Amino acid sequence: MQRVVGIKYSKEGKAYFFSPNGLELKVGDKVIVSTVNGNEFGIVDFTEREIKDELVKGEIKPVLRFATLQDETRRSELDEKAKEALKIIKKNVTKLGLKMKVTSACFTFDGSKIIIEFTADDRVDFRELLKVLASELKTRIELKQIGGRDEVKNKGAIGPCGQICCCKRYLNDFAHVSVKMAKNQGISLTPTKINGVCGRLLCCLSYENEFYEKTLAKMPKVGSEVKTNKGVGVCSYNDILRERVVVKFTQNDGSVSNEEFGLDEIQFNNHKGEKDGIQNNG
Repeated sequence: MQRVVGIKYSKEGKAYFFSPNGLELKVGDKVIVSTVNGNEFGIVDFTEREIKDELVKGEIKPVLRFATLQDETRRSELDEKAKEALKIIKKNVTKLGLKMKVTSACFTFDGSKIIIEFTADDRVDFRELLKVLASELKTRIELKQIGGRDEVKNKGAIGPCGQICCCKRYLNDFAHVSVKMAKNQGISLTPTKINGVCGRLLCCLSYENEFYEKTLAKMPKVGSEVKTNKGVGVCSYNDILRERVVVKFTQNDGSVSNEEFGLDEIQFNNHKGEKDGIQNNG
């Protein structure tokens, strides 16, 4: 276990682990931290806590000190300078006809480098752009390609639920999301139903997936044979939230009826290769 605090380089950015270095930090405190790019200005996102060693990637750098008014002024000046630089960057991207979308630009705290984030569908040749920007901005340049989710996290947007997107509000990392999660929850696989503003699968599909997976494991497969006190039928629908099963019965005269049962009222077997044919799952 290691003791860390979470530090963001901006209000919208991702929180990174740092060593508190003996400082008593509160959420919102402005600090100077040590990074691979030198000292940086940051904001405390969460206070000291213990995390497992396997969650730590690489060396945990320390929080050096609390930021001074001069540090805050310098960060504000660099942010204003970055806004002007962003205009120049976008102008040259358009002029060169590059198929990329520049989303943000930020100077490192020592002002020696500007980090430019962008999105692009295909590979982009930056050589001419770098020459022009180096000449106009007079600083080192780092181009960083990000995905659609990162862009929405940085800018913010309103999700289909009517709320500000989770990635903007509180998500620090993006969890793995798959189409199977939507299937488990019985959600229509129409892209407008399962994709977020970023064009990727909705992050919230993963929130309740564990519950759905555990509950589905206790229920019969749709289309499988089910034994009840009213005879043998076929599972036609699983009400996962209520843990109820709708069973279809076909009579000798060809008529069909549907009845609902609780899991403790039916017997079934979801396991291939077993000889008994029916397993009590209540």
